[in-house]
Amino acid sequence: MSSIPTSSLLCVNDLACERDSRCLFSGVNFSIAAGDLWHLKGHNGSGKTTLLRLVAGLHPIDVGTISHPSTHAKIIYLGHKLGLKEQLSADENLAWLVGLESSSTQQERYAALEKVGLKGYEENTIATLSAGQRRRVALARLHLCKADIWLLDEPFTALDQQGVEDEESWLRQHTLSGGAVLMTSHQNLSIQPVKVLDLSHYTPAKTSCSSSAL
Repeated sequence: MSSIPTSSLLCVNDLACERDSRCLFSGVNFSIAAGDLWHLKGHNGSGKTTLLRLVAGLHPIDVGTISHPSTHAKIIYLGHKLGLKEQLSADENLAWLVGLESSSTQQERYAALEKVGLKGYEENTIATLSAGQRRRVALARLHLCKADIWLLDEPFTALDQQGVEDEESWLRQHTLSGGAVLMTSHQNLSIQPVKVLDLSHYTPAKTSCSSSAL
């Protein structure tokens, strides 16, 4: 197996975030390199989802910088809310999600749905699927949108044990092929090696991010 390059795909420097006049975290520094699996931890309200959305470019940065040394690196973000339309089928939802940034054929979407364990459910509407099956539809997007960095917010939610094992296998394959992952999860990961970023260690004593950054 060829060695994975260690050049950084993304760098976070002295990042701080304030929401509703409360500083969630400050002084956060880390870099994401090819092959990295980062487990983002922290107590409820510590800013895990907010940090993922900052890295994804979905929130403005209050303090600090997020840079992209590898300008070609592509990011995909899967939030806790799946963004699926209940009246559409699994295939139609996947076509819509993928269509936000690229294109796909029905054959490719069916193959992706089979990979996540939904063979035979391609034309079922989301309203008829279980919570775990809905999660799998959203995860199928990972197999169609070829991104370097996966940003995943609680991707194991509603999955059974087999579903968790399947997803950990996809994470392992992604990092071994030179991709990277930054994810939140309330449970520990069985994949090794894993890097841990605990936002509980970056909660400032002061209320304002601007004052804590001084």
